[in-house]
Amino acid sequence: MASNVLVRPARASDPAVIGSIQARAWGLAYAQLLPPEALAALTPAELTPVWREAVLRPPGPKHGVFVAVTDDLVVGFASVAPSDDQDADEATGALGVLAVDPGHQRAGHGSRLLSAVVDHLRGHGLTSLTVWVPEADSPRVEFFTSAGMVADGARRSFAGPDGTTVTEARFTAEIGEPVGG
Repeated sequence: MASNVLVRPARASDPAVIGSIQARAWGLAYAQLLPPEALAALTPAELTPVWREAVLRPPGPKHGVFVAVTDDLVVGFASVAPSDDQDADEATGALGVLAVDPGHQRAGHGSRLLSAVVDHLRGHGLTSLTVWVPEADSPRVEFFTSAGMVADGARRSFAGPDGTTVTEARFTAEIGEPVGG
């Protein structure tokens, strides 16, 4: 067991490792869902500038990037922001990405990241959380439902460059009153 396991806000030194984790985790998780050329485009070199911008210049205080750390090694990350869904109100936050490096999964890092996201949202006055999950991604669906999130009936689809369609379901949870509320 690691002696130092925690979740903290991402730092300026984290974007490259975040990009690497996302490339590995999504390459494994979505190998059967996305076409090979889409997965091939998910390289650390392509992802790192996006994460650098998110970490160093978030659009507002309700946006956040968090990392899971074990013995000073970043092993997972999550990003959160106010929801931009058309039916969302100002009290709804959205989990953009939650990924744990494949070699560090099933050690509680995802749950700790989700908890940090909820704490962040509550601290900024938000009271509900949503996440979009590919319907065919059974492990991710199971993770979010085991955390108390429920499919709310909203669905969306997008087509890949090869014409493959991926359909996502939205999961939601009430996260309670904001801090001081």
